[in-house]
Amino acid sequence: MKVGMVAHHYPHPAHREEFISRVHRVGEVFRQTPGCLSAECWVSGDAVVSIVQWESEEASAASFAVVQATAELDLAYDDRESRPREIVRLTAA
Repeated sequence: MKVGMVAHHYPHPAHREEFISRVHRVGEVFRQTPGCLSAECWVSGDAVVSIVQWESEEASAASFAVVQATAELDLAYDDRESRPREIVRLTAA
């Protein structure tokens, strides 16, 4: 069953372009993993939105393991963001 994730990130204006680049780099790694159907970066107002879809929950878990193990990716939540990330996990109906 297809699963997805929508994550809203809120970088401070001074870090917005850097954050968009970070999301694009993470998306590139997600797209290279088996079972990842898409990984995109969008913007909406002050939010940078990442949207990812996988073939299954197992593919999602495997993709996250690869992304978290990729040393050159910057996944840290820190003071470059103005508020906590909002992450919604989805399951196809």
